[in-house]
Amino acid sequence: MDKRLLVLACGMFAIGTDSFVVSGLLRQVSVSLGVSIALAGQMVTVFALSYALLSPVVAAAAAHWPRKRLLLAGLAVLVVGDILTAVAPTIKLVLASRLLSGLAAAMFSPTASATAASLAVPEQRGRALSIVITGLSCGTAFGAPLGVFVGGLLDWRATMWFAAGLGTLAWTGVALLLSDTPSAPVVDLARRLAPLRDTRVVLTLLTILLVFTGLFIVHTYIDPSFDRVTGGNQGILAALLLLRGVAATAGSLVAGRLTDRFGSRGIINAAAAILFLDFALLPWTSTSLTTAAPALVVWGLFGWGLLVPQQLRLIGITPSAAPLLLGLNQTAIYLAVSASGVLGGAAVTWFDHHTLGIISAVFIGAGLVTSELAHRHIIRSHGSMTSSAAIPSGNIP
Repeated sequence: MDKRLLVLACGMFAIGTDSFVVSGLLRQVSVSLGVSIALAGQMVTVFALSYALLSPVVAAAAAHWPRKRLLLAGLAVLVVGDILTAVAPTIKLVLASRLLSGLAAAMFSPTASATAASLAVPEQRGRALSIVITGLSCGTAFGAPLGVFVGGLLDWRATMWFAAGLGTLAWTGVALLLSDTPSAPVVDLARRLAPLRDTRVVLTLLTILLVFTGLFIVHTYIDPSFDRVTGGNQGILAALLLLRGVAATAGSLVAGRLTDRFGSRGIINAAAAILFLDFALLPWTSTSLTTAAPALVVWGLFGWGLLVPQQLRLIGITPSAAPLLLGLNQTAIYLAVSASGVLGGAAVTWFDHHTLGIISAVFIGAGLVTSELAHRHIIRSHGSMTSSAAIPSGNIP
């Protein structure tokens, strides 16, 4: 395996850890800074919103930068943002620092994917991209639970120092082991957003926006949502997050093969339907470890397993615009994360926080509807090729 790809994967591991570790620390942040859990949850919102809105802007504005310089700058900003979070005395400064960390993710993540593709020969680019993306999923699966465990042993500020340490290690690896690569072709912001004029693209992106808003409403406030199981014990919460992370990794790996066999429509709709039931039952399954653990496994398997068929559906709409479409898909995911912080914060303020799963299920159900609408528009665009005889069902996105 090309060591340069491993370096990029390590950077994505740091980004993934930084993105998702905060959700397991909200109770500690709330007590430490004397604010509500809902306000502490906006740490997730500002990070995700910063990433979602700035990612296409950074890609257009810094397209002429050498990739190595942009990667190093992104990791440096990430480390600075984490250190500022670790020492910030007020929630306002904490939120400002998370905004800075979101900018770092917007600088690093898309650049890492583009660099991985440029380092591989055309027939191996898919494998190269999968290695880098695995770094992100491993950050979610293992880095975030480890950070929560560190917070349980010490405090949430120690976790942010831990995240800064990961960023520093990744920066060192990129600086020492990655040779400079040419800057990417310049693509202005208008061209990057051009696919949004296609109804099929909009409905497909709306599907991931709605489903992931549902998933992350509970994820952002997972500490209070599962407090009847954890009893406030960060070690138990870290173990549950690890279990879900392992399931998410397995779901991502299996989803590709299933999508090749059954097509995107079947996998997306089946995953969304199962997630709808899983989250609708969370107010009851989150009461004990014997039911909470399977619920989290289902969440991990089908939540992250949804991403592969979603991406393949987008690529199938306009293959020539695949990089732009996948970038918009990432933006939709992080918009969902930012929306979930606001919506979940309102829900825990107005309702019993153990009922968040029902609110999530409403969004997931809406995503199932838009998924089917997207499929119908895609089929309609095929014109005379809509019959199953002309197009094998497994190839219909």
